[in-house]
Amino acid sequence: MTAKMLLKIGPVEVNPGLALAPMAGITGHPFRLLAKEQGCPLLYSEMISARGLLYNSPRHHDLLYYTEAERPIGFQLFGSDPQILARAALKLEEHGVDFIDLNLGCPTPKITRNKEGGALLRNPALCSEIFKAVVGTVSVPVTVKLRKGWDQASVNAVEIARRAEAAGISAVAVHGRTVEQGYSGFADWDIIRQVKEALSIPVIGNGDIDSPEKAVEMFSYCGCDGVMIGRAARGNPWIISATLALLQNRAQPAPPTFSQVVAVALRHLSLLCNFKGENVAVREMRQHAAWYIKGFPGAADARQQLNHASTYKEMETLLHAYCQFLSS
Repeated sequence: MTAKMLLKIGPVEVNPGLALAPMAGITGHPFRLLAKEQGCPLLYSEMISARGLLYNSPRHHDLLYYTEAERPIGFQLFGSDPQILARAALKLEEHGVDFIDLNLGCPTPKITRNKEGGALLRNPALCSEIFKAVVGTVSVPVTVKLRKGWDQASVNAVEIARRAEAAGISAVAVHGRTVEQGYSGFADWDIIRQVKEALSIPVIGNGDIDSPEKAVEMFSYCGCDGVMIGRAARGNPWIISATLALLQNRAQPAPPTFSQVVAVALRHLSLLCNFKGENVAVREMRQHAAWYIKGFPGAADARQQLNHASTYKEMETLLHAYCQFLSS
């Protein structure tokens, strides 16, 4: 089974083709380390503004950080100016990344208002210019992550993907929702299959992979070369090891106990503290902590308390107290 799941992005090869999807505010260095510890074959950065990268925005120090343990890793750029994207891609190549990914799918209004992210799907000609400019500037592979289309009346993923292949893009990832949908409703896996059937380069499917079984189903239904796990991994890096086990016909690992969940949440917090400092880390960890405890009894009350934690010690104490509550 795994022989059919080899994903090749230029010289980068992973088998099975399982990736952690790029997610703003989530797939930074600390969470990528946790995903890699669960065996994740392929990682992506958070999306990075091409313009901000060229202007050396202070925020980009954290976004650009990675270690050898995270390889192979792709860094994702967003923007709308072909030359600025090309120059930013060159900077990432010099930074040593394994491949560069172009964001053509972000539905966030502050991004689409600037005609970036998913808004690019409304301008296929500009997409082609961007693909050619970036591919023609760097020697590392370039990939694209796009959506089904801007809205249901303008589904053009196949057209954009064909333009990408024609420009020398090495692989295309397709999220089966339109930009207008955001994250509502269901992902359309038929469009992923249509893109795969239209291209000779690798295609990665994305959307509604919330269990190991869904990953296997997407491989089978879409015929894709890889699948991406996105929101289902928030607070749940174990979905990666469980998915790998199923894809490789191995026994499923036991679900984590709540004490194990707390231990990994605190490791996540510790990594964030070392990376960003305690004040910033604890604020960022509030949302992550909510994802870790989601679905457990009393999680709503625990979440309210965690949202007021301002130090590592406070958050640690609250998580241990919640663990004891569940054990009583």
